[in-house]
Amino acid sequence: MREHFRIAGGTKNLLNERCPAMPKLLFSKIRIYEFKELIRNKKQVKTLDVLLSRRKQKNDIRCFLVQKITLTSDADSHLQEDDILKPKLEKLLEDKRYLAAFRAFLQSEFSEENIEFWLACKEYKESTPSSMRSKKAAEMYQVFLDPMAQKEINIDYHTREKIKRSIVNPDPCCFDEAERLVFKLMERDSCPRFLKSAAYQNVKRKAMGVGTFHQKITS
Repeated sequence: MREHFRIAGGTKNLLNERCPAMPKLLFSKIRIYEFKELIRNKKQVKTLDVLLSRRKQKNDIRCFLVQKITLTSDADSHLQEDDILKPKLEKLLEDKRYLAAFRAFLQSEFSEENIEFWLACKEYKESTPSSMRSKKAAEMYQVFLDPMAQKEINIDYHTREKIKRSIVNPDPCCFDEAERLVFKLMERDSCPRFLKSAAYQNVKRKAMGVGTFHQKITS
Protein backbone atom coordinates (compact mmCIF):
# COMPACT_ATOMS: atom_id res chain seq x y z
CA MET A 1 0.00 0.00 0.00
CA ARG A 2 2.76 2.39 0.87
CA GLU A 3 4.46 1.59 -2.39
CA HIS A 4 1.24 2.33 -4.22
CA PHE A 5 0.99 5.74 -2.64
CA ARG A 6 4.59 6.40 -3.41
CA ILE A 7 4.02 5.46 -6.99
CA ALA A 8 0.91 7.63 -7.13
CA GLY A 9 2.73 10.46 -5.50
CA GLY A 10 5.62 10.00 -7.83
CA THR A 11 3.28 9.99 -10.76
CA LYS A 12 1.70 13.21 -9.51
CA ASN A 13 5.06 14.83 -9.13
CA LEU A 14 6.05 13.60 -12.55
CA LEU A 15 2.96 15.11 -14.05
CA ASN A 16 3.66 18.38 -12.27
CA GLU A 17 7.16 18.37 -13.70
CA ARG A 18 5.99 17.60 -17.23
CA CYS A 19 2.95 19.91 -17.25
CA PRO A 20 3.74 22.97 -15.28
CA ALA A 21 0.77 25.29 -14.48
CA MET A 22 -0.13 27.78 -17.32
CA PRO A 23 0.55 31.33 -16.38
CA LYS A 24 -2.66 33.27 -15.69
CA LEU A 25 -3.68 35.92 -18.20
CA LEU A 26 -3.80 39.04 -16.12
CA PHE A 27 -5.17 42.47 -17.12
CA SER A 28 -4.21 45.48 -15.16
CA LYS A 29 -6.95 47.95 -14.21
CA ILE A 30 -5.46 50.42 -16.67
CA ARG A 31 -5.81 47.95 -19.54
CA ILE A 32 -9.40 47.20 -18.60
CA TYR A 33 -10.26 50.92 -18.52
CA GLU A 34 -8.60 51.40 -21.90
CA PHE A 35 -10.62 48.52 -23.31
CA LYS A 36 -13.88 49.98 -21.94
CA GLU A 37 -12.96 53.40 -23.27
CA LEU A 38 -12.32 51.91 -26.70
CA ILE A 39 -15.78 50.28 -26.70
CA ARG A 40 -17.36 53.53 -25.53
CA ASN A 41 -15.60 55.51 -28.28
CA LYS A 42 -16.82 53.06 -30.91
CA LYS A 43 -20.38 53.46 -29.68
CA GLN A 44 -20.04 57.24 -29.74
CA VAL A 45 -18.72 57.14 -33.32
CA LYS A 46 -21.64 54.94 -34.34
CA THR A 47 -24.11 57.24 -32.60
CA LEU A 48 -22.51 60.26 -34.26
CA ASP A 49 -22.80 58.60 -37.68
CA VAL A 50 -26.49 57.91 -37.04
CA LEU A 51 -27.09 61.51 -35.96
CA LEU A 52 -25.27 62.88 -39.01
CA SER A 53 -27.22 60.54 -41.27
CA ARG A 54 -30.53 61.65 -39.73
CA ARG A 55 -29.52 65.30 -40.02
CA LYS A 56 -28.68 64.78 -43.69
CA GLN A 57 -32.06 63.12 -44.25
CA LYS A 58 -33.82 66.04 -42.55
CA ASN A 59 -31.88 68.53 -44.69
CA ASP A 60 -32.76 66.58 -47.84
CA ILE A 61 -36.44 66.52 -46.84
CA ARG A 62 -36.32 70.23 -46.03
CA CYS A 63 -34.79 71.02 -49.42
CA PHE A 64 -37.41 68.87 -51.15
CA LEU A 65 -40.24 70.64 -49.32
CA VAL A 66 -38.79 74.06 -50.20
CA GLN A 67 -38.57 73.07 -53.86
CA LYS A 68 -42.11 71.69 -53.77
CA ILE A 69 -43.46 74.85 -52.16
CA THR A 70 -41.62 76.96 -54.74
CA LEU A 71 -43.00 74.94 -57.63
CA THR A 72 -46.50 75.06 -56.13
CA SER A 73 -46.24 78.82 -55.67
CA ASP A 74 -45.13 79.23 -59.29
CA ALA A 75 -48.00 77.04 -60.47
CA ASP A 76 -50.49 78.99 -58.34
CA SER A 77 -49.18 82.28 -59.72
CA HIS A 78 -49.63 81.02 -63.27
CA LEU A 79 -53.17 79.88 -62.45
CA GLN A 80 -53.94 83.27 -60.94
CA GLU A 81 -52.62 84.99 -64.06
CA ASP A 82 -54.77 82.72 -66.23
CA ASP A 83 -57.82 83.50 -64.09
CA ILE A 84 -57.16 87.23 -64.46
CA LEU A 85 -56.89 86.92 -68.25
CA LYS A 86 -60.08 84.89 -68.58
CA PRO A 87 -63.21 86.86 -69.47
CA LYS A 88 -65.76 87.23 -66.69
CA LEU A 89 -69.20 85.77 -67.28
CA GLU A 90 -70.86 88.99 -66.18
CA LYS A 91 -68.93 90.93 -68.84
CA LEU A 92 -69.63 88.32 -71.50
CA LEU A 93 -73.37 88.47 -70.92
CA GLU A 94 -73.35 92.23 -71.50
CA ASP A 95 -72.52 91.62 -75.16
CA LYS A 96 -75.34 90.25 -77.31
CA ARG A 97 -72.99 88.15 -79.45
CA TYR A 98 -71.47 86.34 -76.47
CA LEU A 99 -74.86 86.07 -74.80
CA ALA A 100 -76.34 84.35 -77.85
CA ALA A 101 -73.34 82.01 -78.13
CA PHE A 102 -73.50 81.14 -74.44
CA ARG A 103 -77.23 80.50 -74.62
CA ALA A 104 -76.76 78.17 -77.60
CA PHE A 105 -73.94 76.42 -75.74
CA LEU A 106 -76.19 75.81 -72.72
CA GLN A 107 -78.87 74.43 -75.02
CA SER A 108 -76.35 71.92 -76.33
CA GLU A 109 -75.72 70.85 -72.72
CA PHE A 110 -79.46 70.76 -71.90
CA SER A 111 -79.14 73.43 -69.22
CA GLU A 112 -80.62 76.45 -70.99
CA GLU A 113 -83.11 76.95 -68.14
CA ASN A 114 -80.33 78.62 -66.14
CA ILE A 115 -79.67 81.44 -68.59
CA GLU A 116 -83.39 81.80 -69.31
CA PHE A 117 -84.16 82.18 -65.60
CA TRP A 118 -81.32 84.68 -65.21
CA LEU A 119 -82.65 86.76 -68.11
CA ALA A 120 -86.21 86.53 -66.74
CA CYS A 121 -85.01 87.83 -63.35
CA LYS A 122 -83.24 90.72 -65.03
CA GLU A 123 -86.34 91.63 -67.00
CA TYR A 124 -88.54 91.26 -63.89
CA LYS A 125 -86.47 93.75 -61.91
CA GLU A 126 -85.83 96.24 -64.69
CA SER A 127 -88.99 96.23 -66.81
CA THR A 128 -91.95 94.90 -64.86
CA PRO A 129 -94.29 97.62 -63.57
CA SER A 130 -95.60 97.27 -60.04
CA SER A 131 -99.14 96.62 -61.31
CA MET A 132 -97.93 93.54 -63.23
CA ARG A 133 -95.43 92.30 -60.66
CA SER A 134 -97.69 89.72 -58.99
CA LYS A 135 -98.68 88.15 -62.30
CA LYS A 136 -95.11 88.09 -63.59
CA ALA A 137 -93.76 86.59 -60.35
CA ALA A 138 -96.39 83.83 -60.38
CA GLU A 139 -95.57 83.00 -64.01
CA MET A 140 -91.84 82.80 -63.26
CA TYR A 141 -92.50 80.50 -60.34
CA GLN A 142 -94.60 78.16 -62.48
CA VAL A 143 -92.00 78.06 -65.26
CA PHE A 144 -88.76 77.80 -63.28
CA LEU A 145 -89.44 76.98 -59.61
CA ASP A 146 -92.41 74.66 -59.43
CA PRO A 147 -91.31 71.06 -58.76
CA MET A 148 -93.29 69.95 -61.83
CA ALA A 149 -91.92 72.67 -64.13
CA GLN A 150 -90.25 71.55 -67.36
CA LYS A 151 -87.58 74.24 -66.94
CA GLU A 152 -87.07 73.76 -63.23
CA ILE A 153 -83.80 75.27 -61.98
CA ASN A 154 -81.60 73.55 -59.45
CA ILE A 155 -81.90 75.40 -56.13
CA ASP A 156 -82.32 74.28 -52.55
CA TYR A 157 -85.67 73.66 -50.87
CA HIS A 158 -85.45 76.56 -48.40
CA THR A 159 -84.81 79.13 -51.13
CA ARG A 160 -87.68 77.75 -53.17
CA GLU A 161 -90.10 77.94 -50.23
CA LYS A 162 -88.97 81.45 -49.36
CA ILE A 163 -89.74 82.63 -52.89
CA LYS A 164 -93.08 80.83 -52.84
CA ARG A 165 -94.10 82.82 -49.77
CA SER A 166 -92.77 86.11 -51.12
CA ILE A 167 -94.68 86.05 -54.45
CA VAL A 168 -97.94 86.46 -52.54
CA ASN A 169 -96.91 90.11 -52.23
CA PRO A 170 -93.78 90.29 -54.43
CA ASP A 171 -91.17 93.01 -54.49
CA PRO A 172 -88.47 93.63 -57.14
CA CYS A 173 -85.93 91.56 -55.17
CA CYS A 174 -87.93 88.42 -54.40
CA PHE A 175 -85.94 86.32 -56.90
CA ASP A 176 -82.51 87.72 -56.05
CA GLU A 177 -81.29 84.78 -53.99
CA ALA A 178 -82.25 82.22 -56.64
CA GLU A 179 -80.75 84.42 -59.34
CA ARG A 180 -77.46 84.56 -57.43
CA LEU A 181 -77.35 80.76 -57.01
CA VAL A 182 -78.04 80.13 -60.69
CA PHE A 183 -75.42 82.66 -61.79
CA LYS A 184 -72.79 81.04 -59.56
CA LEU A 185 -73.68 77.68 -61.04
CA MET A 186 -73.20 78.96 -64.58
CA GLU A 187 -70.01 80.77 -63.62
CA ARG A 188 -68.47 77.74 -61.90
CA ASP A 189 -69.61 74.91 -64.18
CA SER A 190 -70.78 76.11 -67.59
CA CYS A 191 -68.59 79.12 -68.27
CA PRO A 192 -65.18 77.35 -68.10
CA ARG A 193 -66.39 74.80 -70.67
CA PHE A 194 -67.86 77.55 -72.82
CA LEU A 195 -64.52 79.39 -72.93
CA LYS A 196 -62.90 76.24 -74.35
CA SER A 197 -65.61 75.66 -76.94
CA ALA A 198 -65.46 76.39 -80.66
CA ALA A 199 -68.55 78.62 -80.32
CA TYR A 200 -66.72 81.00 -78.01
CA GLN A 201 -63.58 81.03 -80.16
CA ASN A 202 -65.59 81.90 -83.26
CA VAL A 203 -67.34 84.82 -81.56
CA LYS A 204 -64.04 85.96 -80.08
CA ARG A 205 -62.33 86.10 -83.49
CA LYS A 206 -65.23 88.06 -84.95
CA ALA A 207 -65.28 90.45 -81.98
CA MET A 208 -61.53 91.08 -82.16
CA GLY A 209 -61.81 91.63 -85.88
CA VAL A 210 -64.17 94.57 -85.48
CA GLY A 211 -62.86 96.13 -82.28
CA THR A 212 -61.20 95.73 -78.93
CA PHE A 213 -64.14 94.26 -77.04
CA HIS A 214 -62.12 91.26 -75.87
CA GLN A 215 -59.69 93.58 -74.08
CA LYS A 216 -62.58 95.25 -72.29
CA ILE A 217 -64.18 92.05 -71.02
CA THR A 218 -60.87 90.82 -69.58
CA SER A 219 -60.23 94.03 -67.64
